[in-house]
Amino acid sequence: MGSGERTTVTTGGGTGQLTGFGNEHSSEAVPGALPVGRNSPQRAPLGLYAEQLSGSAFTEPRAANRRSWLYRIRPSAAHPPFTRIGNGALRGAPFDDTVPDPNRLRWDPLPAPPAGTDFVAGLWTLGGNGDIRQRTGMAVHLYHANTSMKDRVFSDADGELLIVPERGELRLRTEFGVLRAGPGHIVLMPRGVRFRVELPAGEAARGYICENYGRPFVLPDLGPIGANGLAAARDFEAPVAAYEDIEGPVEAVTKFCGNLWATALDHSPLDVVAWHGSHVPYRYDLRRFNVLGSISFDHPDPSIFTVLTAPSDTPGLAGVDFVVFAPRWLVGEDTFRPPYFHRNVMSEYMGLIEGAYDAKAEGFVPGGGSLHNMMSAHGPDRETFERASAADLVPAKVADGLAFMFETRWPVTLTPAAVNEHRPQHGYDNVWEGLQRHFTA
Repeated sequence: MGSGERTTVTTGGGTGQLTGFGNEHSSEAVPGALPVGRNSPQRAPLGLYAEQLSGSAFTEPRAANRRSWLYRIRPSAAHPPFTRIGNGALRGAPFDDTVPDPNRLRWDPLPAPPAGTDFVAGLWTLGGNGDIRQRTGMAVHLYHANTSMKDRVFSDADGELLIVPERGELRLRTEFGVLRAGPGHIVLMPRGVRFRVELPAGEAARGYICENYGRPFVLPDLGPIGANGLAAARDFEAPVAAYEDIEGPVEAVTKFCGNLWATALDHSPLDVVAWHGSHVPYRYDLRRFNVLGSISFDHPDPSIFTVLTAPSDTPGLAGVDFVVFAPRWLVGEDTFRPPYFHRNVMSEYMGLIEGAYDAKAEGFVPGGGSLHNMMSAHGPDRETFERASAADLVPAKVADGLAFMFETRWPVTLTPAAVNEHRPQHGYDNVWEGLQRHFTA
């Protein structure tokens, strides 16, 4: 086959989904491709190769163990050496180029990228914490793209990726099958899984990414809430098997210890015909989040909005939480209903998918973000405070916004690009100016 020549032999598989977070899923694009009763038979069905993808150590407890068996046309081991390529605006922990900043910070959306920017080229790192090599901490990235990845796949050896689209639909072709996600969805891409991002509508796309270096995301325990509420396991959707049997050059890019490396393959590595296991990608519709809240007075802490949590070695203290502020009713009597003023031992990066956030009247727009590092005092702006303090407390629905938060146990240190190039908004502190003294003795 000549250089650059591509031949598509066949593609196959469904476009549906399998439901249930953390399930032991199985799927085959061709009947009989999945072995029965064993993982690695002497000869795998249909001349396929059996390969295990481990997202956890072999000996981790069964409840925490993540692994999948893939039955593929060629094994992943069949590749030339990887070589370093440019990182672009992508960075990884430890973040030592700037000093952690206690100030409250807010950013406008990223500007439009140059023509021909795909998902990988359009990754931009705001900051993070921890250490990739110790598998601790997290990073906050943004993505902006205006073209599909072509003859290229990507994987992340450093952590799992929680992708939050804000504009434009994504079609993610993975080793496990196809997921489509647009604004209002999230995609959880496990560590090490190869995928390609396409823009099926041909329109520019942008959004947010939380890269979790630590223990994988799980659904939070519900405690006194009981068995139901918040995010339901059955609403998480994994893809059904779908494969590519394509001969021709493909660049396989991997993120390893914070840097990008690439190798040239002579075939598509998205050639998994059947699979089973628990280390799988998921899609979730944030509109299905079952919001809970007070029906008497006050309102609970924002932890009740947790969709996913990445546990740490300290019970209740997450490496990172993913929190969504979805449409909901407010009915509390004699209650200040917006988020209250507070200082938090956790650090909070917040983004906006659509509409407006009920604690900020202006300046916080879809595609933008804010960072309140640990113990940074924050809360509603002056206009929101005055309006909420005088409001008639009839039942009211917050229906025009969808905001989220990456909350982490350590301070988020910024990249030089987030400090000097795509700078924070000037005068963000001014939103709290004019909060008047009302004390009377």
